[in-house]
Amino acid sequence: MNAAYCPMTTDEPTMQRVARALALARTVAVLTGAGMSAESGVPTFRGTDGLWRTFRPEQLATPEAFARDPGTVWEWYRWRRSRMAAVAPNPGHLALARLEARFSEFTVVTQNIDGLHARAGSREIIELHGNIWRDRCTANVNHLVVHRPDEPIAGGASGALPRCHCGAVMRPDVVWFGEALDPVNTQRACDAVRRADVVLVVGTSSVVYPAASLPGLARQAGAYVVEINPEETPLSREMDAVLRGPSGVVLPSIEGLLSP
Repeated sequence: MNAAYCPMTTDEPTMQRVARALALARTVAVLTGAGMSAESGVPTFRGTDGLWRTFRPEQLATPEAFARDPGTVWEWYRWRRSRMAAVAPNPGHLALARLEARFSEFTVVTQNIDGLHARAGSREIIELHGNIWRDRCTANVNHLVVHRPDEPIAGGASGALPRCHCGAVMRPDVVWFGEALDPVNTQRACDAVRRADVVLVVGTSSVVYPAASLPGLARQAGAYVVEINPEETPLSREMDAVLRGPSGVVLPSIEGLLSP
């Protein structure tokens, strides 16, 4: 697409174009970022809500911090879980879950760890950065424990370190600073956007790699790529369409334009 043509407002003609592209699509991929979760009230990782006690997230979300003081890291994650348990999927999450049934293939690739897409009803989800509601064994990555947001936090905020049935300490099943993404999930995400006829890029700043490279892969493969975000991002001018606004407003509006 010519960079000079980039609709920068959520105007009706652009909405109609996006709806027509979706109506003709068989496969769709959606890339979601922190902005979508923030609409549900999830505290932003690097914003003012990210400070806990005197710690910044970058001081706690590392393998080194866990090796040095696993108790403090777990206390922080239990606190984060308690805050995320209080939020619910927003209308944007729910719209994506309903849209999934319209297509032969519909994949949500998310940078978020809050599990809100699954709670909304989406089924095909690739969680690039993990899931805060899962514990993973430090001795065997295949040993997982899944928690529900509505269950009490085991041991309270400062409980004992959770342990696997094998005896090893558990850790949150999320990607920390200094760790690589799961190569299987990364490849699945790349494959999903390359197969897609339409790719929706929702609520992401488009600065964190490798996720920020996915829209470019999609366009190289011929997909119609749409950004949905209240603010401009570094990739805005590379999009086929840009819809300015919160996902909880824009996604239900697009859904409403599609025939039943």
